[in-house]
Amino acid sequence: MKSFEIKAQKRENLGKKSAKQLREEGMVPGVLYGKDVVIHLFVPFSELRHLVYTPNVYLVDLNIDGQIEKAMIQDVQWHPVEEKLLHIDFLKISDNKPVKIGVPIKINGLAKGIKAGGKLKVNMRQLKVKALSDNLPDNVEVDVTNLGIGDSIKVGEIKRDNLEFLDNKSNLIVGVVSTRTAQSSAPLPEDEEQGEETGEETAEEQSES
Repeated sequence: MKSFEIKAQKRENLGKKSAKQLREEGMVPGVLYGKDVVIHLFVPFSELRHLVYTPNVYLVDLNIDGQIEKAMIQDVQWHPVEEKLLHIDFLKISDNKPVKIGVPIKINGLAKGIKAGGKLKVNMRQLKVKALSDNLPDNVEVDVTNLGIGDSIKVGEIKRDNLEFLDNKSNLIVGVVSTRTAQSSAPLPEDEEQGEETGEETAEEQSES
């Protein structure tokens, strides 16, 4: 998984008044949490743009006054009306302790069911995974090429080395559903075809009589 360096500074003064002043200066108050550390800090909003305005997930090299801490974004708080980031929480991670994080799903291929008139329905955009930080992928690729109409892929069918999936195994990730186009182009069962032929013959017989 890709990582970005974010430059931050420790907060010496805490409280609402200090936080308000920081926001007026274009800064975002935040906290780095860890097993043995809690550091109050602030980060320029410009440093966070490429992290909070993207569906992608990144690890963070948090540079706090020159000291680098490996972390991930745990939570962000936005202003309820204005497009303003009010607070951000970081979680410290280590190389030898598994991390739980949501990873984007990347759909690959053109499902054969779409060629037959079906429609691809994506139910999940992310998968919750657990892995060491070095094994975290940028995304989880799901190949839909072989999906026909009525076929689907569930969480339990996805397997990756060094990666544990935490979502319910029965959760549907993606599937191909039927549409009117697919139904109209589908061949009729034999009994319906025979019925139609019988009906046509009857009509002809009636017209002759």
